[in-house]
Amino acid sequence: MSSTSTAPRRLVVIGGGMVARRLVDAVRDRDGDRVWQITVLCEEPRAPYDRVALTTYFSGRDPEDLALGDQLLWSDPLVTLRRGAAAREIDRSAKTVTLADGSEVPYDALVLATGSYAAKPPVPGNDLRGTFVYRTVDDVADLRGYVEGLRARVGDRPPRGAVIGGGLLGLEAAGALTALAVDTTVVEFADRLMPLQVDAGGGEALRRLISSLGVQVRTGTATAKVTGTSGRVTGMTFADGDKLPVDVVVFATGVRPRDEIPRAAGLPVGERGGVVIDQSCRTEDRHIWAIGEVACIDGRVWGIVAPGYAMAEVVADRLLGGRATFPGADTATKLKLLGVDVASFGDAFATEPGSLEVVVSDPIAGVYKKLVMSDDARTLRGGMLVGDASAYSGLRPMLGRTLPGDPAAYLLPEGGSAGAQLELPNEASVCSCNNVSAGSIRAAVTEHHCTDVAAVKACTRAGTSCGSCLPLVKRLVTAELDKAGVAVSNALCEHIELSRAQLFDAVRVTDLRTFSDIIARHGTGGRGCDICRPVIASILASLYNEHILEGDRGSLQDTNDHVMANLQKDGSYSVVPRIPGGEITPDGLMAIASVAKEFGLYTKITGGQRIDLFGARIDQLPAVWQRLVDAGFESGHAYGKALRTVKSCVGSTWCRYGVQDSVGLAVLLELRYRGLRSPHKIKLGISGCARECAEARGKDVGVIATEKGWNLYVGGNGGFTPRHAQLFAEDLSTETLVATIDRFLMFYVRTADRLQRTAAWVDEYDGGLAAIREVVIDDTLGIVTDLDAAMATHIGSYEDEWAAALRNPQTLSRFASFINAPETPDNSFAYVAERGQPRPARLEERASGAVLIAGTTLGVHS
Repeated sequence: MSSTSTAPRRLVVIGGGMVARRLVDAVRDRDGDRVWQITVLCEEPRAPYDRVALTTYFSGRDPEDLALGDQLLWSDPLVTLRRGAAAREIDRSAKTVTLADGSEVPYDALVLATGSYAAKPPVPGNDLRGTFVYRTVDDVADLRGYVEGLRARVGDRPPRGAVIGGGLLGLEAAGALTALAVDTTVVEFADRLMPLQVDAGGGEALRRLISSLGVQVRTGTATAKVTGTSGRVTGMTFADGDKLPVDVVVFATGVRPRDEIPRAAGLPVGERGGVVIDQSCRTEDRHIWAIGEVACIDGRVWGIVAPGYAMAEVVADRLLGGRATFPGADTATKLKLLGVDVASFGDAFATEPGSLEVVVSDPIAGVYKKLVMSDDARTLRGGMLVGDASAYSGLRPMLGRTLPGDPAAYLLPEGGSAGAQLELPNEASVCSCNNVSAGSIRAAVTEHHCTDVAAVKACTRAGTSCGSCLPLVKRLVTAELDKAGVAVSNALCEHIELSRAQLFDAVRVTDLRTFSDIIARHGTGGRGCDICRPVIASILASLYNEHILEGDRGSLQDTNDHVMANLQKDGSYSVVPRIPGGEITPDGLMAIASVAKEFGLYTKITGGQRIDLFGARIDQLPAVWQRLVDAGFESGHAYGKALRTVKSCVGSTWCRYGVQDSVGLAVLLELRYRGLRSPHKIKLGISGCARECAEARGKDVGVIATEKGWNLYVGGNGGFTPRHAQLFAEDLSTETLVATIDRFLMFYVRTADRLQRTAAWVDEYDGGLAAIREVVIDDTLGIVTDLDAAMATHIGSYEDEWAAALRNPQTLSRFASFINAPETPDNSFAYVAERGQPRPARLEERASGAVLIAGTTLGVHS
C-alpha cells in the first residue's frame, strides 16, 4: 500500500498487551512512507508489559520493569498510547470506536487485540474474599496485598494457599504463592501436571521436582466448592469428599477470548469464542482485523504468545500492501516453572502414525527427556524435556529434519558433545518470537559484518524477546566467524590481548601490583580504557585485598566503587551497611534509624535483608560512614563487584520446620567472604529446610539444610535473566561445605570472564558443571591447596573499606561536591515527602515549587 495523500490513515488498536505492542513495532519498522497514524487503546493504566514474566513481580520488581521494548516508541509522533482507555462499542458503518467515557475514536483500519480473561470454574464459593485469578499486574498486586494481610490473621503458622489448575498458568501462580512464603497446594483435574505439554512420564517427573520444592500436588482431583467464614476463604471441598484448609485460592483453569465487543458488533465468532478471521487475519469486515487470543483461526483460539506475534506480523504486512498469510502456530514452549525447566515442541505426544519415542528418564537427577522420531529414527518430529531443557534451543529448529547419529545422544546431560554436531539449515527457525532463521543469523555475520551476539541481536532482533534462543545464536555466530576466517578474540580490550582469566593468572604469577606495571608488561602501555581499568582494579583487589582508593587504584574504579556508595538518579548516593545473615540487634536498628534521621535519608529494606539509606550528598558520605562505623557497622559492598549478601531464614533457631542453624551459617559465610572482589557481584542464600524460605536456589551459591547436613547449589541468580542454581554436592558437613564454597568461589574469581555471572560461567566453562565439580571436589587439576591458600589470604587481609578511608585524609579529600570549593555543599537537590519519607522531586514538581529544598522540612540534607 502506498500513501495517496499527505495525511496518514488512522489505525486504531483495541488492546494494550504483548501482541498489540508487536503489531505497533512491526508497522512502525516498515512504514517508511508514514502511511499510518496509530492509536492504541489500552484498558490498563500502563503501557504493554510482559505477562509471561508476571511472577517476577514477587521478587521485588516494579511493574514498570515489566514494560516491553523501548519505551521511546510511545513518544513517536505517529503513535498515540491512550492508557486507561476502555473500548465499549464498535460502529462498523461509521467506523468509530466508542470508549467508556463516551468519546469516539474514528478509524480507517481497526485491529482487535483484546486478548482474553481468566475464567473461574462455576463452583460455589468462587467469589469469596481470598479468591483470585492470575492474569494482570493488578491481579498479582491484589494477591500479594491479600497474602501480606493474612499474616496478621493466621498467627505463627504460614498462610495456606491452593491453586486450582496445574497447567502453565497454574504453576506460575504456584510459584507466586511460594515466593510469598505460602504453603501451597496445586490441584489439577487431569491425571498429571501440564497435561497439554507433557505425557505421563514427564508429568510424574514434574510432580517429583515440584514436590521436592515443598509444593503439594493433587492430580486427578475435582474441586466441588470453596468454603468460607464471614465471606472469607477458609477451605476447599473436593468431589471425593476430601477437604483442604486454605486461606487463599488462585483459579488458573484457563482463559476465554474477550470477544464481547466484536460479538456485539455482529462479527462472527467461533464455537468456543474468538472472532473468526481468515488466513490474512482479517474478519468478515474488510476494515477490521484480529490478532492474538481474541482471534479464532481455522476453528481454534491460540492461548500462547507466539501465534499472536505471527498474526501481528501478518497484519502489519497486509496494512502496508503485502500478501502475508498466517504461517501456522508454533506451539513450542520453554518455561521455567517454580525453577524447573520444562519444554515441549512439535508432535510431543507422538500422534503421527509410525512415530518412535526415544526416552531418557533419570529420577535421581530429576530429568525426563523424550524425542519423537520418524519410523526410521532419522527425522525429528517432536520432543519433551523436563528438569533439563538445555537441548531445546538446538533441537527445536531441527523439527522435520534429519538428526545425524543416534537420537539418544541428544538427550545426554549438558556438556555432552552430541548437540554441537548439529548443522542447522538456513531455513531452520532459530527465534520463533521474531521469526528469525539460521540463515538470517549467518547473513548478519557474513553480509552485515556483525562480529558478536549483541550486533546480531540489533541486526536481526533474534533473542530480543524471551531470550531462550540466545545460546543457539551465539553458537551460530561463533561458527560463522570461524568459517569466515575471522578470529574470535577473547581479548579483554584493545589494550590487552589476554582474556580476563589469562590476565588474572599473569598478574598472580608476576606479582605486579600497579596498573602502570601491568599495562606495560601485559598490554600496549598507556592509560587503558573503561574496560581494562576496572578489570585490573578488580584483579588487584582479589589478589592483594589492598584498599581500592589508595595509590593509583582510586583512578581505576567504576562510578560506584570510586566513592564506595551507589549513585542514584538525582546525583545523590545510597549507603548500605553490612548486616551479616540479615541478623541485627534492636540497638543496631536504632543506630541506623538515627543516621537516617540525622541526614534526612530515605530508608528501605532490601531483598538481601539489609537496610538501604538513600539521598546522601557526596560530601556527606564520610560523616554517614563514621556514624555507622562508630555503631559497629561496616561497608556492605553494595557498590562493588563483590560479595553482597548471605540471605537466610531463621532456621532451627526459631522455626519449627528448621533442621539446621541457617542464621549461624549465614553469618559465618558473610563474615568469611566479605570484601571478596570477583568478576561480578555474588549473592548467597541459606535455607534451614527444604521449604526454601531464603530462596537459596536463586543465588550464586545456595545452601539448603537436610537432616544429614547441607546440600550445596551453585550457578543461580536473579536479575535480568533469572537462573536456578544446580545441585553441586549433597549432605555435606559444615566444615566440608565451607571448604567447597571457598574453592568454588576462588575458582570462579580466577577463571570467569569480565562481568560474567556464576550462572553463565558454569554454562560456558568447558565441560560445564561436571568439569567444575571435578576441579573443586576431586582436585583433578591439583590446585585445591592453592585455592585454599588464596581464600586464607583474603580472610586474613580483610579490612573494612569505610573505616580505612576514614583514617586516610588523602582519601577523604575526594568527597567534596565541588573541587574548587570543597567546603561548599551542593544544595541543588530537591525532594518531596511521600509516605513520610523524602523522594527526588520530578521536573514538574520542581517547576511548581512544591518541593522540600535541601536543609528544610524532614531534615533533608540538613
